[in-house]
Amino acid sequence: MTLFGRSAALATAGAAAGALLAGCAGGPGGGGGKISDGKVVLAVLTDQSGVYADLSGRSSVEAVRMAVADFKARYGDKAAAKKIEVVAADHQNKPDVANSKAQELYDRQHADLIVDVPTSSAALAVATVAKNKKRVFMDVGAATTALEGAQCNKYTFHYGYNSYMLAHGTGTALTKDGGRNWYVVYPDYAFGQDMQKTFSTAVKAAGGTVVKADPTPFPNDNFSTFLLKAPGLDPKPQVLGTMQAGGDLVNLVKQYNEYKLRDKGVNLAAGLMFLTDIHSLGPDAMAGTRFTDAWYWNGSQGNRAWADKFQAKTGKRPTSVHAANYSAALQYLEAVQRGGTDKADDVVKQLEGHKVNDSFTSTGTIRAEDHLLVHDAYFAEVKPSSEVKEPWDYEKIVRTIPAAEAFQRPDPSCRL
Repeated sequence: MTLFGRSAALATAGAAAGALLAGCAGGPGGGGGKISDGKVVLAVLTDQSGVYADLSGRSSVEAVRMAVADFKARYGDKAAAKKIEVVAADHQNKPDVANSKAQELYDRQHADLIVDVPTSSAALAVATVAKNKKRVFMDVGAATTALEGAQCNKYTFHYGYNSYMLAHGTGTALTKDGGRNWYVVYPDYAFGQDMQKTFSTAVKAAGGTVVKADPTPFPNDNFSTFLLKAPGLDPKPQVLGTMQAGGDLVNLVKQYNEYKLRDKGVNLAAGLMFLTDIHSLGPDAMAGTRFTDAWYWNGSQGNRAWADKFQAKTGKRPTSVHAANYSAALQYLEAVQRGGTDKADDVVKQLEGHKVNDSFTSTGTIRAEDHLLVHDAYFAEVKPSSEVKEPWDYEKIVRTIPAAEAFQRPDPSCRL
């Protein structure tokens, strides 16, 4: 993967943009398309203060601003959208708040795009609003496969990762490596329920068994009841599969180490983990833990170059969510550029089937059938501190999972 890594593609895009503009005598795009209100408004609806604030949050807003700056630098006066604004709101990880904030962003702040929205229940609420308002929504922070399944819709795109990618990376690999018996603990809401289902399916398909699966409150800071139960289950699990994320995962891992479950033969597998989680705990607290990541800041020179720019603005290295938010915003703006309009139906047409090659992925395709971004994923392992050569470089990529293997086939229940 490279930052742009596509000189030929950029030349083609530039030529196409030039032909488009020449054909419309300086207008914003072909076919008489126009930019509504004379501007494009990108809205970042995120968790600004809760358990997902570090992995996404205000830094995702900065990532979107970086996409706007790069888009303007690339097209200059030839940009279809002469004025681009970035606004943000906090959904507090609550679906009712996400619903009301999404309506406010679309109606009162005239958002053309809502991006991010960690927390699956919140994302599903926003997807419904996007469908009803006929406005574009590109979810990055949620894992539920319902976004491209039974609850898919024409105006919603799923970007970055989903529970299938996570389960069929980590669940399959660890089971085949000998972790046959699993105890799964998951947050009791849409994300956790979906993760529990997909991980159980992956473990069983690989020849393993889920001894028990327990829901936990969300958010939660005390997992002792569940952790103390693990060594006494029959059969004894070799793997504790935690489906928590963000602050909840940090709390669970602290207690896992406190109870010395690894010493008791119960190894830890993280269903969803981010760079910021490892940074918060310190690498030794997670050393040897394997998980699936959608992107890693030090995975290539191109990734690192973009991460350097991000760090200069935020003071930290980016998670895969930050990188995916940058990509989603950039690809939306590129779609506006190709179509010469921010009309939602036209932008959707430009996004469907589009090949994505930017700082997030060089192997991406936005599937027309279900609006899922399919791309390579990465099976990773947390380094011990003795192997960490510089701050934030905590991951060792064990293997690359090709795009065709990483994501599920289109769900026939999806009707766009």
